[in-house]
Amino acid sequence: MIVIPAIDLKDGRCVRLSQGDFSRVTIYDSDPVSVAKKWQEEGAERIHVVDLDGSLAGQPRNFNAIYRITTHLNIPIEVGGGIRDLETIETYLSLGVKWVILGTAAVKDESLLLKAAERYSGRIILALDALDGHITVQGWTEKTGLPAVEIAKRYENAGIAAIIYTDVSRDGMKTGLNLEQTCRLAEAVNVPVIASGGLKDLSDIEKLMEFEDKGIMGVIVGRALYTGDLCLPEAIKLTKKERKEVSYDG
Repeated sequence: MIVIPAIDLKDGRCVRLSQGDFSRVTIYDSDPVSVAKKWQEEGAERIHVVDLDGSLAGQPRNFNAIYRITTHLNIPIEVGGGIRDLETIETYLSLGVKWVILGTAAVKDESLLLKAAERYSGRIILALDALDGHITVQGWTEKTGLPAVEIAKRYENAGIAAIIYTDVSRDGMKTGLNLEQTCRLAEAVNVPVIASGGLKDLSDIEKLMEFEDKGIMGVIVGRALYTGDLCLPEAIKLTKKERKEVSYDG
């Protein structure tokens, strides 16, 4: 399992939302590049970057910040937020972004995700942002009523690299991961799942690791890192120790 630090961008700055509410914004740093470099120096294997402004606008709004992050890091990044067409996907991939994340497009434009996954096999990640197990889109502002598992199964054989499952009600709240819904999704599909939303401290990662064999490959961490409730090197050390033990036993 890998621990993936999150960088959410709004107006070019590194922020965190509470429960996906754009009116509840906490600004942590005006220079997202320095934040990304800090996580890299502390051992991160990849960075999760979201263009929050783009998710509302339906097109990239923090392109310059994302470009700067890619040019200053030696580790891969995954990017989501406002990606609604092949041209944007191609632009990000040519920029050096390793994985492009599609969320709203997966619900509103099925053909886009299928085309992208076919053309860029293993480079597309499906984002499922949910409230009570049902999908929300357009920067978490629009409820669809569609079950997350239904959307996941629609694309599980399309060639996507992973599925990010975020419990919006917990995101930014440090109330703990929604292990039940995350595991339910992981068991329902044959695609690796990345947990997200609400991680509070190291104990959450320890609990999540118990379900790694169900197909959970990683966890995205945000506010807990920025508040100091989670130490990234300590979290990475924990997961690496587990990986070594599994490899040795095998």
